[in-house]
Amino acid sequence: MNKLLRYILVASLAVITASAAAETKVAYVKVDRILKEAPQTAEINKKLEKEFSPRAAELDRLQKKIRDLENSDSSGKNQNLANLRLEFERKQRELNEDVNIRKNEELGTLQDRINKAVTVVSEANGYDLVIYSGIAYASKRIDITDKVLKSLGTPKVAP
Repeated sequence: MNKLLRYILVASLAVITASAAAETKVAYVKVDRILKEAPQTAEINKKLEKEFSPRAAELDRLQKKIRDLENSDSSGKNQNLANLRLEFERKQRELNEDVNIRKNEELGTLQDRINKAVTVVSEANGYDLVIYSGIAYASKRIDITDKVLKSLGTPKVAP
């Protein structure tokens, strides 16, 4: 009798779980596409370019100075050239690090905006579960990426 009761309980739970799953509305979002197509991405790139262009220009000037010195016949050129190359490499490395830090900050802010847009779209359309990544397959029918992009201010773009 105890085995029969367990069997009935397990069968009942399976039916209840299957019933709940049938009523669950699921969707997914292609975050990589949103990061490429969101208008905020272009704004971030322009902002970073403007912020770091003076330092990039300084690197260009330093590189030109190195080339000019390489082509000269100056007697003390080797030591000066080595110092300039070291300075150039240091400044280039620092610039790359600073750009990456700022880019990560800006992308973090954009990710927060994307998360809010996904929440708004999900709640407005009655989704119970929205998945971002780790998807082996998903039907286009449950792809809400266009809706999220629209919520962020981007018109629908054909894939």
